Amino acid sequence: MTPDTPHASTEDTYEALDAFWSALESSPFLMLGLPAQVAHSMPMTAQFDGRHGPIWFYGSRSSRLTEGLTSTNDAMAQYVGEGHKLFACISGMLTIDNDPAIIDKFWSNSVEAWYDQGKNDPDLVMLRFDPSHIEIWQADMTLMGKLKMAFGGTMSAKDLEGKHVETAL
Repeated sequence: MTPDTPHASTEDTYEALDAFWSALESSPFLMLGLPAQVAHSMPMTAQFDGRHGPIWFYGSRSSRLTEGLTSTNDAMAQYVGEGHKLFACISGMLTIDNDPAIIDKFWSNSVEAWYDQGKNDPDLVMLRFDPSHIEIWQADMTLMGKLKMAFGGTMSAKDLEGKHVETAL
């Protein structure tokens, strides 16, 4: 926990994690980057199976993200949920893992559109992100805050509620 979340309960943490995975299932887009690369993160579409374990990304061998990889790298992913009600920052390790079973598992028409030669495209690379830590912010507005917003009133900090949790994955 951080100083911002001294009273976050285990239940709050589980609820925030559940909200994150639900949001990611609904809108699976993350900004992914390598802090050591000192370059901007890139938008990527997350592929995952369940609410744990690795997050996979189809990538390009010629992208700066892939070219910046060594055998393993510290990586950061940022997420903004639909409606800006949930924000997350995830740290972990990013590796290249071109396991054909994983490439097949998540393959779809929308993925195929990016690769001229399909699964055999020489530019295709599978990136494996193993998350180790997450910080989640959930924004919520009180009833009074919603009324003020609806009628053009001035918002204050007490009109906002939300949760902020930080936990290992």
